[in-house]
Amino acid sequence: MLELLDLDLLQNEARAADISAGHIGAKDMPSRCLTAAGVWRELARRSGDAVALRKAAAHAQAALEGFEREGRKAAAARARCEQAAAAMLGADLFGDEDLIAAAAITLKSAAALTGVGAALAQAMLAGLEGRRVLASGDADAAIAVYAAFATPLATLEAAGSKTPAVRLAAAEQRIVRADMLIGCAAKLESHNLADQAQREIRLALQNLDPFYEPLLWARARSLNGSILTLTGELEGDIGPIADGVKILTHTVEAVSRDHSPLDWARVQAALGLALKIMGDASGNSRAFDQAVSCFDRASAVLAAQPALALRAVVSSQRAGALARCAELTADIAVLDAAEAALRSELSDRSTAIDPVAWAICQTNLARIYESRAELTGRDNGQRAAAALALASAFDVFAEHGLRSLSGMALCALERVRSA
Repeated sequence: MLELLDLDLLQNEARAADISAGHIGAKDMPSRCLTAAGVWRELARRSGDAVALRKAAAHAQAALEGFEREGRKAAAARARCEQAAAAMLGADLFGDEDLIAAAAITLKSAAALTGVGAALAQAMLAGLEGRRVLASGDADAAIAVYAAFATPLATLEAAGSKTPAVRLAAAEQRIVRADMLIGCAAKLESHNLADQAQREIRLALQNLDPFYEPLLWARARSLNGSILTLTGELEGDIGPIADGVKILTHTVEAVSRDHSPLDWARVQAALGLALKIMGDASGNSRAFDQAVSCFDRASAVLAAQPALALRAVVSSQRAGALARCAELTADIAVLDAAEAALRSELSDRSTAIDPVAWAICQTNLARIYESRAELTGRDNGQRAAAALALASAFDVFAEHGLRSLSGMALCALERVRSA
């Protein structure tokens, strides 16, 4: 029932789970710790709070130690899965890929056991392999990973007919499977992988009720919209792109910012990207204006958590949408307005008070400089100014250990210098 709680109620539930897990003399303490781990992890997933994620990991470790002392191997496998899920969430939220290696070690131990926990571990291991395949861009490997999900998913779905929590775990793994496929389809420009992703997400949606599992349903629905958008882009057909934008628009309306800030921000970012694709396909500058609005709304949520990897993506996409709007309209005034807004924002920010926000403004300003040089065909020092802004931003990101933002700034800096 956690999905039905808004963020405030979920925080109260997490504190109550803490008290329950710490109650001396209570029965089945490891199970109480495992429950607390799941609640704190859900809170971290919705809010991006690193403290909540650390609490989830600590409770999962306590649960594992308790189950192992009692010789409960099946329960220990579930605790290992919870540990790995916390590590994978940390990698997704903060871009720390070292956590993936730790999750893989934990999951291999759980996958060697039996029961639902082992099946979940096997599916999660396939998801980790999917990350590696996505980075390598190997189509044959992507198909192999797709097949590796089959057996554990069948086990989870069979058990899910009696246990709602397992049913949701199975649906979540189908979403992970579809996400891997759509990422590979985009990278390889593969119609076949996009079609498989579409079938997979439809299967996930069949087992989800938007009234009782609103957040997981919204994640699946958002991915469905992104798949349609990619399909239209690959086929050069604006129809599926428009369908994808429509689905994402309805999904945004179904998710409340108060209920789950990060889910809301993720859907806003997905809608912004879909609108950018529509703008490229239709040549309509208004689509880029709407995309910028979506990215602005997502940024309003992400500003509270500067270390989140999603912030780098949104920041980069927003600057790209502004630049494309100017390029499409050949309107220097658009760039002038964007540059003026960024300079105003920089004047209101201090590197001492909010260095990360200042650095993000610098990366956006650099993208505007690049676009001005490309649009006018003259470089009156714009690329040098862009390189300086990006170098300054990179130093700030590196100093604060923000890997995703550092990588984004470094790639942009290399692009500017080569130009």
